[in-house]
Amino acid sequence: MKKEDLPQDQSAITGVFRDYCYVKDKDGKYTTDLSIGWDVKKQALDNAWEDINDRVQEAAALVKSGEKSPIYYFMEKKLMDLIVLSGYTGFWKMTIKRHFKPSVFATLSDEKLVVYAKAFDISLEELKSFKG
Repeated sequence: MKKEDLPQDQSAITGVFRDYCYVKDKDGKYTTDLSIGWDVKKQALDNAWEDINDRVQEAAALVKSGEKSPIYYFMEKKLMDLIVLSGYTGFWKMTIKRHFKPSVFATLSDEKLVVYAKAFDISLEELKSFKG
């Protein structure tokens, strides 16, 4: 691709991230340049963020209906999975799954909840008071 043809389409990551691309300069030699994005990538990212937002909304609804604890919601909101959350907290995956149950969450000590709050970068009060 020629340097002047390098896409510079606005996207959700404009100003945050730029792509490093190989292009041909006016003499036909390969060089590098930065692109702020292109439409195909923008559409793929927009679709991915829509899926993420749907998962977060579904998690909030599950907390609101009493099926899951706030830990599940914040795990989804912070784009974590069980492996990542386990790494941040030091809790086993099966322990975290157990903490997803509202009845178990209600019995957790503040000491354990602080570990989750730190992992989610929120306050203990925010974790305890989230209702969906």
